[in-house]
Amino acid sequence: MSTAAYDGDVLVVGGGIVGLATAYAVSRAAPGTSVVVLEKESGPARHQTGRNSGVIHSGIYYRPGSLKARFAVRGAAEMVKFCAEYGIAHAVTGKLIVATERDELPRLHALAQRGRENGIAVRELGPAQIQEYEPQVRGLAAIQVAATGIADYRAVARHLAETSGADLRYGADIVRIDRRPALGVAVRTAAGDIVRGKVLVNCAGLQCDQVARLAGDDPGMRIVPFRGEYFDLARPELVRGLVYPVPDPAFPFLGVHLTRGIEGSVHVGPNAVPALAREGYGWGTVRPRELAGTLAWPGTWRMARRHWRYGAGELRRSASRRAFTDAVRRLVPAVDPEDLVPAPAGVRAQAVLRDGTLVDDFLIREGPRTVHVLNAPSPAATASLPIGREVARRALAALASA
Repeated sequence: MSTAAYDGDVLVVGGGIVGLATAYAVSRAAPGTSVVVLEKESGPARHQTGRNSGVIHSGIYYRPGSLKARFAVRGAAEMVKFCAEYGIAHAVTGKLIVATERDELPRLHALAQRGRENGIAVRELGPAQIQEYEPQVRGLAAIQVAATGIADYRAVARHLAETSGADLRYGADIVRIDRRPALGVAVRTAAGDIVRGKVLVNCAGLQCDQVARLAGDDPGMRIVPFRGEYFDLARPELVRGLVYPVPDPAFPFLGVHLTRGIEGSVHVGPNAVPALAREGYGWGTVRPRELAGTLAWPGTWRMARRHWRYGAGELRRSASRRAFTDAVRRLVPAVDPEDLVPAPAGVRAQAVLRDGTLVDDFLIREGPRTVHVLNAPSPAATASLPIGREVARRALAALASA
């Protein structure tokens, strides 16, 4: 590896929305800095970015002061502006978070307070007011969050790719990383290509912990993949906008909800069940080596022991259309099992610590000549522009000190 052999100043591993936003931010913060994006798929946004419900999250759920709270609130406003400026389909729809049981009312009130602490305008509603917004929704109380919206994140990712100024290399599946602190980073792909750079940025999503280990860094966590199973609502007229349950604060999942997509259909879901592969979009996709790696991580078993009741409920809803329908009918009683049409699933790249803790904030760590994004599930699409700037800042600082 010689100084004359660099393919780029910054190598970004991962062509999802966070990796592309990072490349975009580097080129704007430091014009003339060369960036190479390495993506193993044949195009951008093929996994978490392209398989979510398309929601622009307001930031109401996240702990005040956390990266998720700060970046989601800022990112939601920026995403709306970005989509408007570049003609990308989006809408600011607002949403309802609905309490259907009395024991949810204190959590709903606490959520409203958290939203206000995060600078989000919220309106608390009673049963009659809920039906003014959503005639088919039933609940004891609700929060109306006006800042929530929807967007075509695949189109956002494509625009970031086209305007980033980066050298985009698709079909680049990384099998080895050689990092030499005095020289830089060399990456070998499955096709045998060698790509050299001064700094490596790891935005590999479902594979991010593996990429960190290839680079010689201990990430201190493992990705445990959770599949989110979706349905489309055969009678989309039952829902005008976005309707969510009150989430369980012990989990980073939001529960089964209904969201009107940018194309007009209504998505129902997701649940959260363990995936048997990192890209296990169905029960039939099993990769023994990946599954063995998940089961070998002590945090997986500690998490399972701590949360087995919650997990059992998710598995039941996965196995039973009737059970899934019952979860939906808590919010919209008119929904029947035949109203739910199977839709493509997604997989959440959830970081789990050795002690079984589900990481609930974005997690970014650094090593010599490396920056690793190790936990960036929802609301990462919403927050992608500020996340990209933060990662770019760290990458440029590493480049300056190299």
